[in-house]
Parts: sequence; C-alpha cells; structure tokens
Amino acid sequence: MTNTPASAVRRATDPRQIANAALSSRWAKPIVFALALVPLFWTVWLAYSGELGAEPILESVKQSGLWAIRFLLIALAVSPLRMLTGVAALARFRRMIGLFAFFYASVHLSVYVGLDQFFDWPAIGKEILKRPYITIGMGAFVILSALAATSTNGMVKRMGGKRWRILHKGVFIAGLAGCLHFILLVKGWQTSPLVYAALCVGLLAFRRWPLRLPTTRARQRLAPGL
Repeated sequence: MTNTPASAVRRATDPRQIANAALSSRWAKPIVFALALVPLFWTVWLAYSGELGAEPILESVKQSGLWAIRFLLIALAVSPLRMLTGVAALARFRRMIGLFAFFYASVHLSVYVGLDQFFDWPAIGKEILKRPYITIGMGAFVILSALAATSTNGMVKRMGGKRWRILHKGVFIAGLAGCLHFILLVKGWQTSPLVYAALCVGLLAFRRWPLRLPTTRARQRLAPGL
C-alpha cells in the first residue's frame, strides 16, 4: 500500500482548493445565473398571487431596486472576498453579478416608467428634476448602463486596459449613488438604507486599504510542528 504524500492530503482537504474546484466547474456559472433570477420570479409570483400588499406596483419598484443594490454590493465584494479567502475562482462571477445589478436596475426603472408613470415622459422629466432621490437614482443608472455596455472583452480591447479600468471605477460611484437614492427615498432615518451605505463605504475603503490573510505557505511556516 502506497503512502499518500502529506502535501497531496493537505490539498485534498484544503477548503480553498475545494472551493476553487467547485467554483471552476462548468456548472457553477449556470447555477449562479439561475439563483440570480430567483428574486425576479419570486416577485412576479407574489404579484400574480396578490401577495405584494396594497400597492403591488410600488412594492415591485422597491424590490427590484433593492436587488439592484444588493447585486451591486455583491459584485463590489468579490475582489475583497477573493483577497481575504484566497479563492481565486470567485473572480469568474464578478462580471455576471455586475450585469445582474444592471438588469435589476433596468427592471426597477422599467416598472417605474411603465407601470407607475404609464410612460408619461413630461411628468417623468419633471420628477427627475424635482426630486433629488430620482435625479441621483438616474445618475446611478446611467453609470451602470455605461459599465454594462463596456463589459465585454471586445470593449476592453477597443478602449484599452487603462481607460477601461478608469471607467469601471465608476462602479463605486454607482454604488454610493444607489445607496444615497435609497436613503433619500425612505421616510425618516431607517436602518436598512444606512446598512447598505455602510457596506458600500466599507468596500470602497477596502479597495483603498486592502487587507490580506496569510497565504497557505505562510500559515504552514507559522504552524507548530506535528
């Protein structure tokens, strides 16, 4: 009976290796894609079954907007999580999750324009100019639209890596604007908008002052001998 090298045993039981293998599989992206659609189908089902409350249209606008912010924050959290955990395969999902943030923002805007305002463009224009939270929200949507339109590999090549990276730093502006939109939208000081804003500021701070956990090799050097 052959002895299994200790390094091979460590690799087989290392949570990072297991997570990287799982996230690198061909099924990982379809599963994440399907899970990201669950909030949409759940909201549609609640609307169909009459479970969205007394004002289903306003609730649909609210829920789609919340999920846009959530997916945006998840996209912003991918790099910090990858750096902290050492699970490099997380980077595979950053673009997809960011596009889902744009998707839910589009649903949010579409429900507002089509079902809440009935495509009354003059009234919508007045609302954008009159209400700061709508103005800020539209600004965030414009930024997300630009990021979504330039998210392909072909656009990276056309723009050049440096200009593309500068443009895509706008995701933090979009995140802060989305959180401010939420804060101004609600009446009074409520906890949830402030929590989203704090998370966004924390992720921005992490980008400026990143932290890294010790690598596997460094932890092995620091670990006591067996």
